[in-house]
Amino acid sequence: MTVLLRFAPSPTGALHLGGLRTALYNYLYAKRTAGKWILRIEDTDRSRAVPGAVNGIQDALNWAGLEYDHGPGKPGPHGPYIQSERLDLYLSYINRLLESGHAYRCFCSADKLTAIREKLARTGSNSTYDKTCLHLTEEEVARRVRAGEKFIVRLNDGKLPLRPPGYDLVFKNLKDAHASLPTDPVLLKSDSFPTYHLASVVDDYEMGITHVVRGEEWLPSLPLHLDLYACLNLPTPQFAHLPILLNPDGSKMSKRKGDVNVMDYKKRGWEPSAILNWLALAGWGVQDASSASSHKQAPDSTTLMTMEEMIQNFDFSVLTHRRSILDPAKLEYINKHHLMRLMSKPTGLRTLAERSLPYVKEAYPQSPHLTLPYLEKVISALQGRTTKVSDIPALGPFFFVEPDYSSPEAQKMRQSLSDNNYAAVADSLASRLRSIEVQWDVPSLSQVLHDENAKTSLKQKEYMTILRHALTGMKTGPSVADILHVLGPERSLMRLQVASRR
Repeated sequence: MTVLLRFAPSPTGALHLGGLRTALYNYLYAKRTAGKWILRIEDTDRSRAVPGAVNGIQDALNWAGLEYDHGPGKPGPHGPYIQSERLDLYLSYINRLLESGHAYRCFCSADKLTAIREKLARTGSNSTYDKTCLHLTEEEVARRVRAGEKFIVRLNDGKLPLRPPGYDLVFKNLKDAHASLPTDPVLLKSDSFPTYHLASVVDDYEMGITHVVRGEEWLPSLPLHLDLYACLNLPTPQFAHLPILLNPDGSKMSKRKGDVNVMDYKKRGWEPSAILNWLALAGWGVQDASSASSHKQAPDSTTLMTMEEMIQNFDFSVLTHRRSILDPAKLEYINKHHLMRLMSKPTGLRTLAERSLPYVKEAYPQSPHLTLPYLEKVISALQGRTTKVSDIPALGPFFFVEPDYSSPEAQKMRQSLSDNNYAAVADSLASRLRSIEVQWDVPSLSQVLHDENAKTSLKQKEYMTILRHALTGMKTGPSVADILHVLGPERSLMRLQVASRR
């Protein structure tokens, strides 16, 4: 049997990090098992739908490189893949449940339902409905339907078939949780749209889904879903519920709280490969002692992994059931090292130059130094200092505009340096660099700096501080040789001359 998974978000806003991790785990397991995964849009809650959300979800998945096999825009054998386009299918299953007595129509108004809940609460009952409409005669139901009365359809939880207890690939054996469910849960709303519970069960069966991988927030609903499979006499897929992600302060991550919008990470210049690496490791870090020795070992929480390595090593047996904090410091570490990996590839510098260009243009729109070959030199010089590509304008402003010697940082540096030493060092190096035998590469420039420093009585730190101030006006940055190499002879000499006369 071909493994088939689904990522099934609701179009109620932008895709957040928790959703992206769910999509990633679906993708990883599908790839590892030579299976497929689909994107299914669960838009049955019309009141919460956000215009443009579906395109936003697709854009986020595309940016992350998670290409689904079938879904909106990619027709497949089980389409359509938008639930609002499958209403007739759900109604056919509702009719099956009504005919078998596993469901019934409820005509109670919203006000009446509120009154019933309040009355039950006052009596100390845990029930949320008194089953009034379950006892209507067939003739009464038919009459009210003909009269056009609005109704919902409820599951009859007093007539549930026996079924095996629930089991989850992450949480293992599950306790019975029917007590947490509402009385006779609603399956069809008064607008003839199904609830999530019915639609997801029907679609997972009709689409041939073998593994349901979704967030832990759906674990309390699993008993209801298993009841529906049993009432409809349908085979159940395997389930894997993923632990909830937490903000750094320990609060639950959601669309409405925390720094969670996936496309915000794109705008800020994070690497998609690093984001996926970071999310993959959130909750992927425990070895079950009872597992067979053949099960895969859990990676450390900052292990650097390519997509191929994640696919090869992913396994549900090493997912923890504990909730995981998404640590921004770990993302910084992972992103920096993904950048360094990319730089080492033949086309890596050009890729990063193209990706960083918009940020540099935005910061320095009038700079004449915005060519891709020049940006490649800048990125190479800043290697090891760059956490994400959007940092480049702030890390090396002196590569794009003239140094700001009037800044507090530059003035404080200058005050710590002797005027005589400053002018002598700048003039001497400028004179040496004008000589025709100097090769303008980092090793040659490093040797020149060493030789020039040796001619003075200055310690290397003071010598280099003078040149760093003259060339950049900043305390930190790449090596002076790297700075000279990127700036080139003309700009380097001009800065040394200007600085020595200040």
